[in-house]
Amino acid sequence: MRVFVAGGTGVLGRRLVARLVARGHQVTATTTNAARLGLLGRLGATGVVMDGLDAISVGEAVAAASPDAVVHQMTALSAAHAGRPGRLGRLGRWSATTIRLRTEGTDHLLAAAAGTGVRHVLAQSFAGWNGIREGGWVKTEDDPLDPHEGTAAHPGAMAIRYVEDTVAGDGGTVLRYGELYGPGATDDQVRRVRDRRFPLLGDGAGHHSWVHVDDAASATVLAVEQKARGVFNIVDDEPAPAREWLPHLAECVGARPPVRLPGWLARLLAGEVAVAVMTEGRGFSNARAKRELGWELHYPSWREGFMEGLA
Repeated sequence: MRVFVAGGTGVLGRRLVARLVARGHQVTATTTNAARLGLLGRLGATGVVMDGLDAISVGEAVAAASPDAVVHQMTALSAAHAGRPGRLGRLGRWSATTIRLRTEGTDHLLAAAAGTGVRHVLAQSFAGWNGIREGGWVKTEDDPLDPHEGTAAHPGAMAIRYVEDTVAGDGGTVLRYGELYGPGATDDQVRRVRDRRFPLLGDGAGHHSWVHVDDAASATVLAVEQKARGVFNIVDDEPAPAREWLPHLAECVGARPPVRLPGWLARLLAGEVAVAVMTEGRGFSNARAKRELGWELHYPSWREGFMEGLA
């Protein structure tokens, strides 16, 4: 297949491009920085400089590639991944570009795909801790995501909802990736854990879902090749409370156990959203992705994944 990867130099994008090329696909991948074209070439892809917020730039890039499938991996999260509770207090400041890429950028890609006759569009979403905060701790694709109304997380949550409604509603595929970890995905987080600047808030009962970047890339390849439709949670087998995964992460990277902050103090220092995530967050089930995509994980659980994938 001819596959167009918008956002090919991100942490996940690089893994995805390499896997698609290895599977024999012809890949065109985009970057916003011409200095990264060489990286895409070394991965075996045709690199293109594209501005995902410019409709003309997107339209020209997609038309030139004439792909069979378009994959939307554009964000501006870089190392500061949006799902990291240690940064949730600053969501309003550093997620604005990602929100635009998930709204305007999605519109531009869908328009370019339609104009070029592309029948399959796949886009990324998020399924780390943002399941609706009611009922059980583990959510499926049929459960709504938490809108976090009235908080700094609400605009980002609405952008994620927009991607899902727009792409899946148009007959495409949405992959809800869990918290990404592995090379390049957790560098900032590991530094914070080692410096004891990633505290455990409240009772730590809030659940997270994790996925190694290589497992996320393998699921994406399957979804592209099978032209899957609908929404899939791309997470590992073990959603877990923060009071379990955070101390284990610290141990795996040679750090002392995390500082514990009571809820009242955590609200003052970290904010309401961070406390809600660590005390009430909901994880996700991967049953549908395993059943319908035939997805098999190299790291079924963050327990061994942290130990091996972050060594």
